[in-house]
Amino acid sequence: MRDPYSLLGVKRNAEPDEIKAAWRAKAKTVHPDQNQDDPSATSRFAEIGQAYEVLKDPERRKRYDRAAEMHQTIMQQRNAAREAAERAKVAKANAEKVMEELAKTNAQNAKSQAQPQAQARGQSQTQSHSQSQAQSQAHPQNQSGPAGETPEDMIERIFGAAAAEQAKAQAGGTAQGGGDSVETAKADPSGSERPPLPALAIDLIASIVRRFRGTTPAPEKAPDISVEATVTVEDLLKLNTITLKMADDREVRLALERGMTEGHVARLKGQGLKLTGMKSGDLLASIKIARDSRFRVEGFDLHTTLSISLEDAVLGGDASVETPEGNRSISIPAWSGSDQTIRLEGLGLNDDAGGRGDLVVELRVVLWEKPNEKVTDLMRHMRHGLYV
Repeated sequence: MRDPYSLLGVKRNAEPDEIKAAWRAKAKTVHPDQNQDDPSATSRFAEIGQAYEVLKDPERRKRYDRAAEMHQTIMQQRNAAREAAERAKVAKANAEKVMEELAKTNAQNAKSQAQPQAQARGQSQTQSHSQSQAQSQAHPQNQSGPAGETPEDMIERIFGAAAAEQAKAQAGGTAQGGGDSVETAKADPSGSERPPLPALAIDLIASIVRRFRGTTPAPEKAPDISVEATVTVEDLLKLNTITLKMADDREVRLALERGMTEGHVARLKGQGLKLTGMKSGDLLASIKIARDSRFRVEGFDLHTTLSISLEDAVLGGDASVETPEGNRSISIPAWSGSDQTIRLEGLGLNDDAGGRGDLVVELRVVLWEKPNEKVTDLMRHMRHGLYV
């Protein structure tokens, strides 16, 4: 659906009455009865109706405004990143060409220097030459020159072992950490220690390795979306599957699991923001338990209130209390006040350890509806100490 504000011709801060008036005017203008010669009148009339349905509902309007604002921010960031990437791409392409030429020149120089040395060794010491050939056959990876040399070997020969390891890891997508520079510096085969390379140089070397390998980096991931998932106590007890209504009118199903309670955040992979050319983000659903007339949730425990009479509070007795599994009879100890509780184990929510929380019964002492003269007289005597 297109922007509902544009369809109705109102501003984003328009009042409900202004939106309603604009909808009526638009609906009257594009009504199919008034445009019988226009085959698209029906679809335009339905589109205007859908726009009004979104904007007349405060909750749906808020969801749409949040989604639109987020989408606009992301698009602005993507445009800025795309422009910067284009500039960096041109600079990197030029640098890669220079690096490739440098690598080829270095390999050719190494090969040309190796040939006279091999001939000199062959003329002076035949035995040494034979040993050298045997060693070169046993260790072909140590030969200089482009023939049989992997990209990693060439990078190591030119920039050192540390740069080769970091470029190999980054090209394979396993590089970790960050910063402006690589802190470690390894010695090259000649024994001299090379200085650490900047992170930008490592990225450039990694791009050369990716270019040789023909691999491409993973696509950028779209931002995650956070929503509030309202559930009932019964949903959590039965581990039901609930439906979440998204701002873009998508419906996402969330299967409740053990260990979920108030404030728990469930991550749904790939169900977040969806943008062209980017990997879908995740949906973060925060559990919010709807108000229940019978129970109050604290962690995995359920709390309920049981009203008892004055005589039961003083003398004790039996009472019936409502639980998630039906009514159950409990014994009230003598001399129980309103600050005391009775805990029924295993009648709460499903925890993440395979068990359940408890049902905590909070006692509340209540008086009779009408005053009792005998009780009132007894309390009066107790106050003034006039009783035996």
